[in-house]
Amino acid sequence: MTEVEEQSKKPHEIKADGSFNRQKNRFTTPFGNLPGQLPVESGRYRLLWSAACPWEHRSVIVRKILGLENVISLGTASPMRPRIDRVDWEFSLDKDGVDPLLGIRYVSEVYKNADSDYEGRPTVPVLVDIKKKHAVQNDYFKLTNYLEVDWAPFHKKNAPDLYPIHLREQIDALNDVIFHDVNNGVYKCGFAQSQEAYEKAYDTLFARLDELEERLSNQRFLFGDYITDSDVRLYTTLVRFDAAYYNAFNTNRNLIREFPNLWGYVRDLYQTPGFGDTTDFAAIKRHYHLSITISPDKPEIKILPKGPDISVWNLPHNRETLSKSQEKFLIQP
Repeated sequence: MTEVEEQSKKPHEIKADGSFNRQKNRFTTPFGNLPGQLPVESGRYRLLWSAACPWEHRSVIVRKILGLENVISLGTASPMRPRIDRVDWEFSLDKDGVDPLLGIRYVSEVYKNADSDYEGRPTVPVLVDIKKKHAVQNDYFKLTNYLEVDWAPFHKKNAPDLYPIHLREQIDALNDVIFHDVNNGVYKCGFAQSQEAYEKAYDTLFARLDELEERLSNQRFLFGDYITDSDVRLYTTLVRFDAAYYNAFNTNRNLIREFPNLWGYVRDLYQTPGFGDTTDFAAIKRHYHLSITISPDKPEIKILPKGPDISVWNLPHNRETLSKSQEKFLIQP
């Protein structure tokens, strides 16, 4: 059974009007030192992800930018779903088809280990307690903020402040808009099961992209000269847009490279350490164009698009001219 078919059987994911309603996260306990919170400990957790998906990509970007790579280990699942009757993430990229540290074949195993009655889709990113092999945190909306704030004692020297206190209220407000209208907006287009729901999501998505295009016309990043958590969140959708969403999700009014400011902006980020070096276009294209999750209607016919041209991502973006500083990359220390 495909993910789309699964969604059609779950009222909480497809509304009566045919619109997509993403399932809620199950493991949302915050990090901290208070009773009942998850302890912040080096080496205790493993972050499971797939390079195909935007939700976990942003956590991986933040993990790398902040220097948490030796503190929280990383397990990488295949961009392809294992079978047409199994909505899961599989560790088929690893030797013997199992995660080398957890010894699991599917991400669903850590969900079932934590809650034997769990019936939702096993999603990534998910942080796993390595000793217990339990899923403990899969709140993709807040995970980057936890890494930026609660994991600060383990940040590398001179790590950037992606979530500065004086901007947090504004960042949270913009993040909420980006999530509903852009990050999840492309999925609302792609998974809509009525023409009306699709067109509503489509119009909302491009209205928001038009606004962001204007916002970035006179400043380098979403909040000025420095990269913040909001830029990470927007990047993971923009970088996938032309290669995946434009065709696979019918978000085909404009390519991102047809927005002058968004195109320069996303290339600026791509050329920044932590962004482009964690972006895997091959995995993205395979997932969205070959996976049974995305195109179940013709499982016997799978064509991997040859384009778009990836070399253009390294062309000069000239976005530094919008900054007070002329540095090529500008991440606030």
